[in-house]
Amino acid sequence: MKPLRIFAGITLGLLPVFTWAGEGKLQETAGVTQIEGSSGGGLVPWATLAGYDSRDEFSLSAFSTRVSVDDFRLYAFGAALGLFDRVELSVARQTFDLIDTPYEINQNIIGAKVRLYGDVVYSTWPQLSAGVQYKELQDDLLAELVGAEETDNGTDFYLAASKAHLGALFGYNLFWDLTLRGTKANQFGLLGYGGANNDSYEVMVEGSLAVFLGRKVALGMEYRQKPDNLAGLEEEDAMDVFVAYIPNKHFNLTAAWVDLGTIAGSDPQSGPYFSFTGYLW
Repeated sequence: MKPLRIFAGITLGLLPVFTWAGEGKLQETAGVTQIEGSSGGGLVPWATLAGYDSRDEFSLSAFSTRVSVDDFRLYAFGAALGLFDRVELSVARQTFDLIDTPYEINQNIIGAKVRLYGDVVYSTWPQLSAGVQYKELQDDLLAELVGAEETDNGTDFYLAASKAHLGALFGYNLFWDLTLRGTKANQFGLLGYGGANNDSYEVMVEGSLAVFLGRKVALGMEYRQKPDNLAGLEEEDAMDVFVAYIPNKHFNLTAAWVDLGTIAGSDPQSGPYFSFTGYLW
């Protein structure tokens, strides 16, 4: 049995046990959910942890995301388990649909994140977390065709620093994140790992900046650097501009305009992004 199925079975089996989620942290400090299932923005995993659990609580959340760019659709859904404001475990499924063709790419992702230091609000220095994302590509034909060195699975490692500054921008709360990711992934892993240009891990820079307009709305932008491993198929960096609506600790909604750059030799791909995260009690 593959690791993703094992993790999903354990998570579903624990649902009747975790009938509550923590409420020990301030609203908005759980972030939203990024496309690989980790707590963060839309593109970038932050040092924040999924859920509002304090040091003696659990939390469980689920998310669904749709990205519609010019020639492709990306659907993602999954769940995250927060443990004692220290550990985040996540599982996600991505489906990448090639419009006007019968072909789609499916990818499963298992993530884990550990808070190493600090608190995003209360500590003097930023909260610091380390994470890993194991990705299992279910459909590797396109990865083989474009010349990826690894076409079935790969692993990303990241270190994230996040900090909220209360009232720092004309009385509004300011948030920033800086994430360093070690990766060989082509297009987030959907086109495999490595290629003729490079088959070694590289450190990619990712960042987010947001301002919170009161307790319910955040405006921000993100940037995600991506490696350029495939011969003859330039891979460009990704970015977005987003608005997140976080009315309470039960759910949040995110809308964004995302630019993914060229994908497998296509024209630059941009379009709307929508995501929903619900916190199960």
